[in-house]
Amino acid sequence: MSAVIAYAIYTTVSLALTFYIARTLYRHGGMFLEEVFDGDKDVANAVNHLLVVGFWLINFGYIALTLKVSGDLDTARQGFEALALKLGGVSLVLGAMHFFNLFVLTRMKRNRRVAKQGPAAPMMMAPWAPPSYQAHGPAPQAG
Repeated sequence: MSAVIAYAIYTTVSLALTFYIARTLYRHGGMFLEEVFDGDKDVANAVNHLLVVGFWLINFGYIALTLKVSGDLDTARQGFEALALKLGGVSLVLGAMHFFNLFVLTRMKRNRRVAKQGPAAPMMMAPWAPPSYQAHGPAPQAG
């Protein structure tokens, strides 16, 4: 297998995989983003578009940077091994990006929920703590 054929296959499959995953995430991520942004569809759609653009930029950059195959591809086996290594790398980057986005968006959702609930109730201190440190306020002053 020639290097040019391997490059063509790698680029085609990588871009097709990126397209499919970006489209799937865009379609199914909208509902999740609406929930994260408290039903604000405009913000959810805008963030969804921005995530897809960033997804494409990072993946296209990674595909371009890892295009070069080191060594000669004298046999079909060497060509397939090189392709498997490259496509495996792309798949890992796509998966890592997906889980990172889920992590960040889940944290955002949780932080928004906590902010809506207001400040947390004061923690009760142990009964043996000095009165000035208890959650009910300072101890009465002797006067």
